[in-house]
Amino acid sequence: MVLVGVLVFVGGVLGPRLRVPAPLVQLALGVVVGFVPGLGDVELPPEVVLFLFLPALLYWESLNTSLREARANMRVITLQAVGLVLVTTATVAVAAHWLGLSWPMAWVLGAVLAPTDATAVAAVAGRLPRRVSTMLRAESLINDGTALALYAVAVGIAVGELEIGPGGVALRLLFSYAGGIAVGLAVAGLVVLVRRRLHDVRLENVLGVLTPFLAYLPAEQLHASGVVSVVVCGLALTQVPATLIRAHTRVQSRAFWGLTSYLLNGSLFVLVGLQLHVVVDGRTGAELLSGTRAALLVALVVILTRLAWGNTTPYVIRALDRRPAQRLRRVGFRQRQPLAWAGFRGAVSLAAALAIPATDAEGEPLAGRDLVLLVTFGVIVVTLVVQGLSLPAVVRWARLPDDPGEGQEHRLAQQEAALAALAALETRAAELRVPDTVVARLRADFDDRLHSLEVAGHLLDGAEEDGDRDAVEAAATERRLRLALLQDKRRAVSRLRREHRIDDLVLVRIQSQLDAEEVRLSGVVEED
Repeated sequence: MVLVGVLVFVGGVLGPRLRVPAPLVQLALGVVVGFVPGLGDVELPPEVVLFLFLPALLYWESLNTSLREARANMRVITLQAVGLVLVTTATVAVAAHWLGLSWPMAWVLGAVLAPTDATAVAAVAGRLPRRVSTMLRAESLINDGTALALYAVAVGIAVGELEIGPGGVALRLLFSYAGGIAVGLAVAGLVVLVRRRLHDVRLENVLGVLTPFLAYLPAEQLHASGVVSVVVCGLALTQVPATLIRAHTRVQSRAFWGLTSYLLNGSLFVLVGLQLHVVVDGRTGAELLSGTRAALLVALVVILTRLAWGNTTPYVIRALDRRPAQRLRRVGFRQRQPLAWAGFRGAVSLAAALAIPATDAEGEPLAGRDLVLLVTFGVIVVTLVVQGLSLPAVVRWARLPDDPGEGQEHRLAQQEAALAALAALETRAAELRVPDTVVARLRADFDDRLHSLEVAGHLLDGAEEDGDRDAVEAAATERRLRLALLQDKRRAVSRLRREHRIDDLVLVRIQSQLDAEEVRLSGVVEED
């Protein structure tokens, strides 16, 4: 795991310098190192991805997905996460059967390649407007559940352990979703009840770490969708009152999940790259050439299916739904292309392919498994490289409109919070017996804050008044001065530690206070 961590780090450093997405650099490093004797013996156990990486990453992504936006775009998300998965499974199965796979194994390959990769999508979603970002995130969160349910049925048929018709498949999908939703809501409710009785930050964060697995594993044991359960649980927990979780707990939790998700994402790309030697080991040149051709063809089918789906279903919706509200949400051809082009495949597909049994129910080698592995890896590489490298250009070409609503909502929340504090100031001051001088100073601070927000709103709304720009510039100058002075504060405190006049732990506490002040002055920085 040290090797994987080093490759994640190196890829993260090289990516920005090469102006290439870090996941692609990490994938390439994994491919190169995978063929180095003694270094490339790292395996990717499918159960690690499906039962460890996947729940944790889906949970973090669901906590950072807007439930309101997901509801507003639920029809599109459902069409992408369910309808497109079914169509992609079918088109890939037809192409795979034409290439020589039996129908059962062709459907297995279709189910393996049907879902997009949540980790790859997360790497680009933060650079997109809120609506498109939410649709991409929500689709990638849910479509794993659809695809893995189809995959289980297809593998069962391929190995001769299951006989089921279309009606049975539909019932399994329905139960998978219904069961996943029920388990997810139940776990979320249980977590809320337990959190109300916890008063230890460490225990609260331990419960936060356990939550995605508490949602995933019971659902899987019931043969429901663990993916849907985790997503529903995460989305439900975003709706609980903020007062349920203490500030210290939230700070620690977000720091932990931010770092953990970055490490897990990078590790997945490195591990996918490391598996290339496993996929090609022992195969002849002719087999590799044939597998490469098949992978390119199937990758083309996957990409074209998504493009066709993304550019036909909107017109069907328009023909069936002519409500004014629906017309307001329509977008042009260009604006649809980033969503249609962001069809990356990744570690979940590879894990599913590696998890295909090597033998059938009678103990005979499962025909077509090797070709499925080769094609799966090839499609992953093609989609990540071709679509991943070209997506920024597609986004620029799409000329997606800015979303002023998010900034306005952020400013509104700040204003209402400041107004609420001002309204309660006298009452709280009386309760705490605070001197009038302190109350007056705090009131002046709140008034200045509200004035700054009002001026910023005028500038953003195009209704600026005389002196607004000067006031904003003065506030920005003061903020820069305060930030610069923080460095002098840090140097002074560090000098005291070097002179043994304060303890190391005192330095840590003061540094934490200075860090909090810097965050307040700098504003919240969103991670991509």
